[in-house]
Amino acid sequence: MGKIAAAVLLVSSLVAPAAAAEGPLLVRVRGVYISTADKSDAIPALGINSKDVISVSKKLIPEVDISYFITPNLSAELILTYPQKHDVKVNANGTKLDLGTFSHLPPVLSVQWHFLPGGVVNPYVGLGVNLTLITSQDLAVPLATPLELEISKSSVGISGQLGVDVMVAPQWYLNADVKYVTLGVDVKVKSSGTKVSHATVDPWLLGLGVGYRF
Repeated sequence: MGKIAAAVLLVSSLVAPAAAAEGPLLVRVRGVYISTADKSDAIPALGINSKDVISVSKKLIPEVDISYFITPNLSAELILTYPQKHDVKVNANGTKLDLGTFSHLPPVLSVQWHFLPGGVVNPYVGLGVNLTLITSQDLAVPLATPLELEISKSSVGISGQLGVDVMVAPQWYLNADVKYVTLGVDVKVKSSGTKVSHATVDPWLLGLGVGYRF
């Protein structure tokens, strides 16, 4: 009986409220790896008839997110970072060419459901929307006379999320988080506005971090 009681107490400690006095605000700092889909239409105007030849660089970025708990189970999360620069390349019939760079600001607002609020281990799921703003771009096909390109200045998409917070001390948490974000842009000739392709970036955002509950 003693062993059974001890096991029951252990399980209860994982799911019972561990910090009922905590406030509604949870701030996390994460390191996030951006893994892009690298899908695109063919570019017949440039003599490239294959799909998925445009690639956007993958990178590790810092991120801050703020979650406000509306109820113990339901929260709204806003993730923030500073504008991120990516390199863009194109596989032109077997030859990789540098097209240049673009920078973007990708805030994401999500609604989350937390399964074990107040517990030591608290998994959650989220669904949200992202507004990606292209803050600068310097893109051109490197010909004898460079052909300047431009991409859409914004993109609106949806996001899905899975994550878990693990309490390591009162009000302190370790966090692991995975998001999938839809993001697509048209690629045009800058001088004429003629569309030459569509690039689907659709990144996975893989994050690890720490959080503090106010």
